[in-house]
Amino acid sequence: MTFSSETADTARLVRSASDVLRRAGVNTPEHNAKLLMAHAAGISLRDLDMIMLMGRDLPLSFDRAAYRVMIERRAAREPLQYIVGTAPFRYLEVEVGPGVFIPRPETEIVVQAGLDWLATVDVQHPRVVDLCAGSGIIGLSVAVEAPESNVWAVELSETTYTWTERNRQRVIHDHPDVADRYHLVLGDATADETLRDLDGSIDLVITNPPYIPESEIPEQPEVRDHDPELALYGGSADGLRIPERIIDRSATLLRDGGALVMEHDISQGDALCEYVLTHGFGEARTGNDLTGRPRYLFALKMAK
Repeated sequence: MTFSSETADTARLVRSASDVLRRAGVNTPEHNAKLLMAHAAGISLRDLDMIMLMGRDLPLSFDRAAYRVMIERRAAREPLQYIVGTAPFRYLEVEVGPGVFIPRPETEIVVQAGLDWLATVDVQHPRVVDLCAGSGIIGLSVAVEAPESNVWAVELSETTYTWTERNRQRVIHDHPDVADRYHLVLGDATADETLRDLDGSIDLVITNPPYIPESEIPEQPEVRDHDPELALYGGSADGLRIPERIIDRSATLLRDGGALVMEHDISQGDALCEYVLTHGFGEARTGNDLTGRPRYLFALKMAK
């Protein structure tokens, strides 16, 4: 490895680390190098940018040896979020590591769609379910941003559940009221017995289930080699098996007129709209992400 930890100048140290990451095929290598440097110094990225702009030295808190190890890990294509231990999402930050799916920016749009719908309906204490909770970030975001809501979150993997619980505690530390309104359940999100006592009473189901077609293995090593397979693949060649089961379970959980917002692959919009309209829902459409790609299903349960 050509990265030199002996480089004294901050800007040159960033360039050296960026070169290592660029040769390893890492996207946005300079941003990665700077973010890891800030982490190794215990300062914000904004503070690091100011240091570089002013030509100042790094603070004594900067751990050069730790930075070298971080760059080596990132060059081996370990996810950036695993290295720093956290991932930002909307107004929160959650802990992540091996065994938990890393939140993606596109899921923020899915959460916004659910919150926007809640803002249009006259429900004083909305009841929300997050199926396939993962890190917990969807349900926790709803609990924080919709302070009158009650949220139930379901996670199947015991390994992932430990991360969900850790993040529940993290959010409660800053938002104590969430403790009584966010309910975490270990179980199968598609099973009839899971949350059975809530059937017919839920206003909104918002979910990011596994949906990647099994025929389309991700090319990025960060995804393919690190995100848990249980959180990635939709259970069939077209990836629709688990999303369809989530629709079936949501149709039972939701009250008449309740909404389902579900993230999906860009190839699945039409198929899921067709499926949902024949499985208990009377209205359906596909919503786009910030790049204009079809990213989520929005559906309203049919009134009986």
